[in-house]
Amino acid sequence: MNICEKILAASSETKCVEPGEIIEAKVDVAMINEITGPLAIQTFKKIGLDKVWDNRRIVLVLDHQVPADSVRSAELHKIMRAFAKEQNIHFLYDVGDGGVCHQVMVERGHVMPGYLIVGADSHTCTYGALGAFATGIGSTEMAAVFATGRIWLKVPSTIKINVTGRFKNFVTPKDLILDVIGKIGADGAIYKAIEFTGPSIRKMSISGRLTLCNMTVEMGAKTGIIEPDEEVLQYIRERTDGTFRIFRSDPDAKYERTLDFNVDGLEPMVACPHSVDNVKPVKSVEDVEINQAFLGSCTNGRLEDLELAARIMRGRRVKRGVRMIVTPASSEIYFQALRNGILEIFIKSGAIVCNPTCGACFGGHMGLLASGEVCVSSSNRNFIGRMGSPEAEIYLASPATVAASAVTGKITDPRKLLEVEA
Repeated sequence: MNICEKILAASSETKCVEPGEIIEAKVDVAMINEITGPLAIQTFKKIGLDKVWDNRRIVLVLDHQVPADSVRSAELHKIMRAFAKEQNIHFLYDVGDGGVCHQVMVERGHVMPGYLIVGADSHTCTYGALGAFATGIGSTEMAAVFATGRIWLKVPSTIKINVTGRFKNFVTPKDLILDVIGKIGADGAIYKAIEFTGPSIRKMSISGRLTLCNMTVEMGAKTGIIEPDEEVLQYIRERTDGTFRIFRSDPDAKYERTLDFNVDGLEPMVACPHSVDNVKPVKSVEDVEINQAFLGSCTNGRLEDLELAARIMRGRRVKRGVRMIVTPASSEIYFQALRNGILEIFIKSGAIVCNPTCGACFGGHMGLLASGEVCVSSSNRNFIGRMGSPEAEIYLASPATVAASAVTGKITDPRKLLEVEA
């Protein structure tokens, strides 16, 4: 079996599973945020049970619209807080005490190798970077998980992505995943698992791996996953002393198909409106002028991403007429970036630094686009209306490309600014 099949077999207490098989699996951790959570809570109450299955295995995060921007969002926050108190749920990450749910989950030690994790958010697949089988589910299905601690799943077939080569300067894992999605297609991996492997993955940072797994859902995948190695184990040891099992794919494991990618010749990529698989090299769209640049989200709001962008922004100014929004993915990252002087670089450049939140990424309560405006974003989706007006356009790119574009006022290959420095 491969790693996904082994985790699902263990979770369903069977010796082996096969793609297409329906299993009843035990959930290790369940997560909700304030957008999807209130409906799950309301549905749980309709079931009529007094207590959730395990108040230490449920995580509540307020992240999408924080601080509350309206009475409606304040009421959603209130529902989450009341449920946490009523059920004595140990892990509630409120305003000012967390950040974007997917970053909080890995930072605070809720994700461990071999876990089966479900979240009422499609980008729950992010956690596969630490060797967990993690997937997004609906709010009403989450209510059933709250009641039973179990879930029905169909075992997915797996596509293996083998990555070789060495990333060039200012070429990032975000460029790789955009390239992968462009080749596989937005519907090319529906209900599949994506397993990333190869020497380039083993050399990749935890942040880079999180970016890869985060965007597997943009191919329609059920989850993305990477076998845990010593770097993952060190990351986890720094955050929790919990117990876990490590699973690895057998040498003779079966895959639906294997695709090879070599990053030696990879260049900065961009997903053009209005689909994540409309991927082109940045150099092919460098004449596109922008109104806004967004750096953040559960895809690219980590310290490594901010550091990369700050390298480009240092000593430069955001182009007049362009708005640059920077949103660290968590309070921990915000503090690290503050202490390291990174936030000062952004502010001096003319960017606005916001509190940790999903915010501009999903067009919730800040950084919205007007009709006809163009944004280059480090987030994961560029659907029509995603960040505001349905008549706006969103280009997805790496933190380096976002920063370079903010400086020049048009979509720009970040390597060009490197040439200027030289």
